[in-house]
Amino acid sequence: MTKINERQRKFADAYLISGNAMQSAIEAGYSDNYAKSQSSRLLENVGIKEYLDKQRAKVAPDKIMKASEALELLTKIAKGEEKETVIVGTPDGVYESKKEADLKTRIAAVKEILKRYPTENPLVKAQIRKYEAEADIKEAQAAEAKNMTDSSSEVMIVDDIPED
Repeated sequence: MTKINERQRKFADAYLISGNAMQSAIEAGYSDNYAKSQSSRLLENVGIKEYLDKQRAKVAPDKIMKASEALELLTKIAKGEEKETVIVGTPDGVYESKKEADLKTRIAAVKEILKRYPTENPLVKAQIRKYEAEADIKEAQAAEAKNMTDSSSEVMIVDDIPED
């Protein structure tokens, strides 16, 4: 791995947290002017790139949601099992309460699930049937055109020109 200096390491660590190159450069000790004009160049530095990739690889398995976890969460939302914390202000004070997702959110969750399982969606099934029928029609037309070409390949000489 390419070596980076302490300030570059501080920049990279701050960038991993914030995702803001300019702010990370300032936090690492670069001047405001340098941070404004050159912070994107820091991200192009080979050593910093390698360091960022290495740090992300350490964190990624624990921090990134797996597809099965995402589907499980979407299913809970769609079924109304996942509760959302809501802050309610009343004249008596502020209270936290739990509520299930509203209908619009639940429908959005169902749509996201159906995107991943398109054969379960009746609209997608109808579209598939339509495309299959169109493909069958095109195949039949191609076969008919081929038959017409095969039969037209026979040459017939017609001598109907009168002799002088």
